[in-house]
Amino acid sequence: MTLGDNVRIDDFCILSGELTIGSHVHIAAFCGLFGGSGIRMDDFSGLSSRVSIYSVSEDYSGGSLTNPTIPEEFRNLEAAPVVLGRHAIIGCGAVLMPGTNVAEGVAVGALSLARGRLEPWKVYSGIPARAIRDRSRTLLDKERQFLARYDR
Repeated sequence: MTLGDNVRIDDFCILSGELTIGSHVHIAAFCGLFGGSGIRMDDFSGLSSRVSIYSVSEDYSGGSLTNPTIPEEFRNLEAAPVVLGRHAIIGCGAVLMPGTNVAEGVAVGALSLARGRLEPWKVYSGIPARAIRDRSRTLLDKERQFLARYDR
């Protein structure tokens, strides 16, 4: 695990696997980051409570056996890194599946299920998560002001 500066990880989180966490990142209570194939959180990204991120998942169709007590030759795993870009925020109880790429500035609403590429500066919501509107970029001005004052 690699951590940047000013990272806050609240109580009762599970952090496993290959994790790269940038600076000014917050991971709220009860989150699970299961990074067997890698999870990267860029600067200023954050997770609300009870977010789950999986970079490896099982095939639940019945075509193979499941669970970690079974040798991999009898399982069908989907494995791909998950990336959260700068200023990406993930709402309470949301789930990100293997291969999800949350671009810069994306907000994912509470209880959403995301997979694939989420386009920059959009708000996503639902199961599956769909873009519902644009997200303001005003926070980039606030970032510049903050960095000018505190990151010396």
